[in-house]
Amino acid sequence: MTEQPTSHEGRQPRAAGPQERTRPRPQTPPRAVGVPAQPSAASAAGEAIAEPAAGEGAGTPAVARAAAASLPRPDAGTGSGAGAGSGTGTGAGAGSVGRGQRGGGGAAAGAGGVPADGGGGGVSVAGGGTPGGARAVGGGGMPDGGADGGEGLPDPAGAARREADRLRFVGAATRRIARGIDLDEIVLGLCRATVPTFSDAILVYLRDPLPVGDDRPVDPFVLRLRRTDRLRLTEDGGELSLTAADPDDELDLGPASELCEVRTGGALAEVLRGVRPVFGDSAAARAAFPELLGDNRCVPTGHRAILAPLRGRRRVIGAAVFLRRPDRSPFEPGDLLVAAQLATHTALGIDKAVLYGREAYIADELQRTMLPENLPQPTGVRLASRYLPAAETARVGGDWYDAIPLPGSRVALVVGDVMGHSMTSAAIMGQLRTTAQTLAGLDLPPQEVLHHLDEQAQRLGENRMATCLYAVYDPVAHRITIANAGHPPPVLLHLGGRAEVLRVPPGAPIGVGGVDFEAVELDAPAGATLLLYTDGLVESRMRDVWAGIEQLRERLAATAQLTGPDHSPPLEALCDDVLDMLGPGDRDDDIALLAARFDGIAPSDVAYWFLEPEDAAPGRARRLARRALARWDLEELSDQVELLVSEVVTNAVRYAERPVTLRLLRTDVLRCEVGDDSPQLPRQRRARDTDEGGRGLFLVNRLARRWGATRLSTGKVVWFELST
Repeated sequence: MTEQPTSHEGRQPRAAGPQERTRPRPQTPPRAVGVPAQPSAASAAGEAIAEPAAGEGAGTPAVARAAAASLPRPDAGTGSGAGAGSGTGTGAGAGSVGRGQRGGGGAAAGAGGVPADGGGGGVSVAGGGTPGGARAVGGGGMPDGGADGGEGLPDPAGAARREADRLRFVGAATRRIARGIDLDEIVLGLCRATVPTFSDAILVYLRDPLPVGDDRPVDPFVLRLRRTDRLRLTEDGGELSLTAADPDDELDLGPASELCEVRTGGALAEVLRGVRPVFGDSAAARAAFPELLGDNRCVPTGHRAILAPLRGRRRVIGAAVFLRRPDRSPFEPGDLLVAAQLATHTALGIDKAVLYGREAYIADELQRTMLPENLPQPTGVRLASRYLPAAETARVGGDWYDAIPLPGSRVALVVGDVMGHSMTSAAIMGQLRTTAQTLAGLDLPPQEVLHHLDEQAQRLGENRMATCLYAVYDPVAHRITIANAGHPPPVLLHLGGRAEVLRVPPGAPIGVGGVDFEAVELDAPAGATLLLYTDGLVESRMRDVWAGIEQLRERLAATAQLTGPDHSPPLEALCDDVLDMLGPGDRDDDIALLAARFDGIAPSDVAYWFLEPEDAAPGRARRLARRALARWDLEELSDQVELLVSEVVTNAVRYAERPVTLRLLRTDVLRCEVGDDSPQLPRQRRARDTDEGGRGLFLVNRLARRWGATRLSTGKVVWFELST
């Protein structure tokens, strides 16, 4: 058990401990007037943080042991800190030497070893300069109180306890700062950790803009006030505010400046270049504060402000200002070490947050560009889609969806899932999506598309696995052809509210190689909704994939009941409602969702003919088109349609060997399609004045709303659209 030191009035000092018997007693020579003070116990304690003495107790902090060892013994002839006269005496501070003042009492140095000049009583031991008692300010939550064992006597146990509390505060504060993952969270962690435990107010300035990684910072060097937290002093809302630079000016100038331009070679630049925190009453800080705070403002005098530069890995990125109220104990020199630790952890965290922000931006842009920016709106079908990443920390994944218009007013619906949630998965997904678009442009059957995707995945490397579902919807025939490569089956919601899981051959995933894929053709009635999705919607650690599919089917049926048997639910609202079925623990994977509402094209709105490849074919095509337009009450379009049909059919007959097809479709627009067996696509060119031909596509381009040409496996189709 450790005994407390006794006074000198008739009591014996406590016996020396085992370590004190073997350790030589420090000799502190008296300091003459004008000689600088020796390093204090707090400074020695700060230097001993990293290297505890050998043989010390395992449960005692190194700083506390160093501070306790450096204190003078109470029986070493020291005064009580209240001696009168002008003689020189050793104060009762924590190992520092003071000198008595004329007409007053002996002044003992605080934990920083700075003599307190002036009369009126001794400065309390390690108490931050508060008369009459020691108030611990550096450690956050450290109790205020005087020294144990008598007024003015040294308190080794109290000093050690305060240093241990200071270390515990630094550890707790840095842990709170480290919990932040983005810039705002880190700055908020610094403010909440320091106010009110360490300071009564804090201002955090950051460079604007913040440099990222090895990027060169832009000029000029501008600091922006990122956040400020203050304690309210009065019930009427008064706050700790900055005072005027003139000590005689009591005017409240309000909050600090939002922006500050750091002048090259200025006082603020010198403080930031020095990296180490400085007290607010130092010459460097007094010159830097007006430049930082703007409008000739400064902080209160005394050790009640600390200016701490924030230095990241390669450069200074900001500054933090810690302030205390006048009625609170000022900062101690040991608090500079605390401010340095907080500033260092904050700056490094901000550096990492900025790098993380850039990586997240790159991931977001990569994922966004890999997915369709806008879905097409083909004739006879309405589309809606959703994509959700697996989590905020995993913004990229391998899920994708696509809708590709095909000749004959058909549309290809694709949804796939590449294994993994990394940049590699996203890159493979992008390559497979591009391959699928190319294969769809060739108008290959769904099973052939999956076969070529499987070959492409094997060429990309080993273990490039993916699942995919490829479907082609024909609005004229009201049929859909589906091929599956290891993907969850689609769900079809009928107009009456019945939801069914379509029975399609499962197939093997893409990338396995050596397997065949099978396609199935099913009815696609008007008003029905087809839902394609990835396994992240129906599978998680909480449920099996087939249980999730059944839950999805029931959710679709329940949603359809709300709109009645004669009306389909709105497509966008249906997608949102499907995603709402996900619980808090159901987001183990990213989710891609594609919904298609089949409107179809009525047979009465379709006209289809075969034309023999002969010279009379253009004239016959004009007559057939005129009759169809008359039947649809679109005679006002007859002149344009006859001219354009004649030009396109003439070009097809010139190269065709088999019958030419002509089809007119009436929807919200009038669409004309001409097909032949020649694979060569027509190209628009500018004809010369002496040319007899070459103006057909020029006329189509000028008169049609849209036009295009698509290569098929059996030839090509040239189409154009006119507004009705």
